[in-house]
Amino acid sequence: MAIQTQSRTALRELIELLEEIDARWAGPDWNLHSPADVVDAHRALMHMLEGGLVGMFESDPAHPEFRRIVTPSRKFTGDNSDAIYFDAPVSADHTYTVRGNMDGAVYVSITIEKGTADGSLGTQTAGIINDTRFDVAPDGSFEIRLGGTPAERNWVALPEGSTRITTRHYYEEERSASADPARHPYLHIRCESVATPPPAPDDASVAAGIRRAAQFVRSRTLGMPPMAQQTPPAFLSLAPNQFPAPVPPGQMGLAAFDAAYSMAPWFLGPDQALVVRGRWGSCRFANVCLWNRFQQTLDYANRSVSLNRRQTVLEPDGSFRIVIAHRDPGVPNWLDTEGRALGLVFWRYFLPEGELETPRAEVVPFASIAGR
Repeated sequence: MAIQTQSRTALRELIELLEEIDARWAGPDWNLHSPADVVDAHRALMHMLEGGLVGMFESDPAHPEFRRIVTPSRKFTGDNSDAIYFDAPVSADHTYTVRGNMDGAVYVSITIEKGTADGSLGTQTAGIINDTRFDVAPDGSFEIRLGGTPAERNWVALPEGSTRITTRHYYEEERSASADPARHPYLHIRCESVATPPPAPDDASVAAGIRRAAQFVRSRTLGMPPMAQQTPPAFLSLAPNQFPAPVPPGQMGLAAFDAAYSMAPWFLGPDQALVVRGRWGSCRFANVCLWNRFQQTLDYANRSVSLNRRQTVLEPDGSFRIVIAHRDPGVPNWLDTEGRALGLVFWRYFLPEGELETPRAEVVPFASIAGR
């Protein structure tokens, strides 16, 4: 007879969860109706499972450690080819010092998340500090305090219920930063209110870690109803090929107060293309990414599936024309759908100034633009 432990019980719960996700989430209940849909769902599930193990299995706000959230081979919750993200557990019961470096990024911020202690998707963004509110040394280094005595600069509050911080380094480079192994911004976090080492792992702590990883996966699968069954935020259009005006996301979890977003599905036949026109506007950072239906970026390490402002070839009047198509039309600013008829187009603008122009899209025959 197997030795019974809390960890074994938690492991069995994780296995049962994966079976339920396979039976329900990777099937018709979530509008998946083809073998290709199921394969994509299983790949997304493996990425989320890895994310839960990396970020949540070992997680202690008294002894936090920054870990990279997404990579070119670990994608979930709307990742970005031009950004490098880290997170770490925190608690309003403690104070912390964060030391880091800009690493050439055009925008850096830390956001405070609520509702993540058990592994769940963040329920609310409770605060933010960006590089306009902290001092950066000539070598790019900075130091920020979290919690404790308020200060005008280099400090961010930890409201009651704070459970996690997320860091964002956004780059506008010719090569997508997330795919560049030379890009690895320095970050370190120290809990100033705890001087003792963490306790040794035991049955209860290992079981708790397994359950956090499981909840990480659950909240991003069974906990998220199909997009068509949700009340969409203002920046999301459910109508294919029609973008809403870029707007701030408010306090929704994992969002940034100082950003504006716009998102819509693309839907294209095999011989169609989507021509998108617009202007980037005045802001600190802007880009557009193609995602699959599971909010994973397409393969930016090997394909052209995103554009930042530096990568975009502009028209003589400063506007852009971006072509979303299944194959290379031989014109600038092609975004590769990987042959997918359906996906998501996501626009980000950070620290925008004034009104942003809404991208305008038109479905055209592929042959009408190829080679022109």
